[in-house]
Amino acid sequence: MRNASLSKGLMALALIASTLPGVAQAWWNPDWSGRTRITLNTSAQGTETKEAASNVAVAVRLHSGNFDFTAAKEDGSDLRVIAADDKTPLKFSVERFDGINELAVLWVQVPSVLPGSDKNQFYVYAGNAKAAAEPGDSVAAAGFDAATVAAFHFSDKVSAGADHQGAVKPESAVTLEANGLLAGSVKLSGAAIVYPLSDKTIVDGGNQLTVSLWVKLDDVARAGVLNWGGLSLSVKGGKLLANVGKTELAGGEIAAAKWTHLALRLGLGKATLFVGGVQVAQGDMVTPVLGSSLKVGEGALGMLDELQVSNNLRSAEWLAVSAGAQGAESRLVASQRETAESGDGEEHAGHFAILVKNLTTDAWIVIIILGIMFVVAFWVTVSKAILVSRAAKDNLSFLKRFRDADKDLLTLGATAKHKHSPLFRLYEAGIAQLDKRKVGHVGGPVLSGPAMNAVKASVDADFVRENAHLNSNMVLLTIAIAGGPFLGLLGTVVGVMITFAAIAAAGDVNVNAIAPGIASALLATVAGLAVAIPALFAYNYLAAQIKNVSSDMQIFIDEFITRVAELHGAP
Repeated sequence: MRNASLSKGLMALALIASTLPGVAQAWWNPDWSGRTRITLNTSAQGTETKEAASNVAVAVRLHSGNFDFTAAKEDGSDLRVIAADDKTPLKFSVERFDGINELAVLWVQVPSVLPGSDKNQFYVYAGNAKAAAEPGDSVAAAGFDAATVAAFHFSDKVSAGADHQGAVKPESAVTLEANGLLAGSVKLSGAAIVYPLSDKTIVDGGNQLTVSLWVKLDDVARAGVLNWGGLSLSVKGGKLLANVGKTELAGGEIAAAKWTHLALRLGLGKATLFVGGVQVAQGDMVTPVLGSSLKVGEGALGMLDELQVSNNLRSAEWLAVSAGAQGAESRLVASQRETAESGDGEEHAGHFAILVKNLTTDAWIVIIILGIMFVVAFWVTVSKAILVSRAAKDNLSFLKRFRDADKDLLTLGATAKHKHSPLFRLYEAGIAQLDKRKVGHVGGPVLSGPAMNAVKASVDADFVRENAHLNSNMVLLTIAIAGGPFLGLLGTVVGVMITFAAIAAAGDVNVNAIAPGIASALLATVAGLAVAIPALFAYNYLAAQIKNVSSDMQIFIDEFITRVAELHGAP
């Protein structure tokens, strides 16, 4: 009985464990050197949902802050998307992969997104130069489920057409804007953009329809968004408006010049409006005849992006997750770059490692120069500190002997040497002058006033040389103090310019793409301050110590001349 109960308990634990979101226990494939962990946070700290959402097409932005483009293949053909169990491949498609500007957009079909959880995870693997493109990778619709009738990305890869169930090309001219929501967006000039799109799949799906799209309108007083047969979707007075014949449904708040997600769910006699992934209105409405001509942007100015049409009723949770993943300011998606060596990812390496990896070439040049300046400043500081310390110590030792000497003042150098003492060297310079004049020798002369002045002038000259020796290379510290911050600032400014230029060229303006480049550029300023601040403290300390030694030398010269005059001067 006990064994049977134990077996049942173990089976129950195994069943519970199998239902929990998987946490990767191993690297999916050692041939891939890096991966990015994507987390969909459906808790209160992210985009909160109450029910599970299935088969959601999740947009994944890759940039230099969360993905190693240098390790990936130039065309992104080594990309693989693996579920949280680190075993199950997920269907995905690549809307854009720009290895030069280090920006990419992927669409991943996530089988299930659990509610109220920060453990909804999957991995984007890359970094295998030998990997061949899989057949599914080339299918633009792989990131979407079968219910998706059309997905208009308006990107540079899919030229303003739908990428599901065959390409759908517009019947009118389309102008693309590089700086769109995800990649490219379509510019709205007031003229309708017409797509030939049959409603057969909608009819076959039981007249159920879900339409979602993003708009950034210059004027929200009145703008046409979508018109498909008997169905129209527009913005009037800052509110989303749906019309089928004489039936009208309105709700939500739409701000001008701001990307806003709009969605309509229509079927089973009900229509529901969503703004920003949140339900704003619901009413009775019958699905009309849609026909075969879909128009967007009639009478609207601004931009439009990511128009998706499905032949089923997407749940509120599905729309919330979809909108949250596509929006640049959403708290739903979090990403983290990981490597095979780090195991648990770069969290252990800290933010500093991310900054270093994103440094631009100009920033590296500035930081290397600053590194050389730091080494030079450190060498000057250490060498001068040793020099001043030894000089002060030997000065005290010699000065004690000098002041204790009586008539043997001229023979101090013969009994002991003080090689680090500037005072001793000044003493030797003065003794050399006295020896030239035979002062102190038997029968030697006494010093006259002019002779005494000549001796003092010689010692003064040596004082100037000793002072110059003490202050030598101190200018290198002043260069580090003054030049370090300016060099660092130069690296930061150039790095920020390059970052914004790359973002402008790539057309991705979300904060995740900008932040790593700017943060890395600021590292140059930090390096400049790291050079200047220690150099400033060292310079002030050494300057004070050198000043003390210099003062001691001046006092010693007067004391030495006075003693010599007393012993060997003319009466």
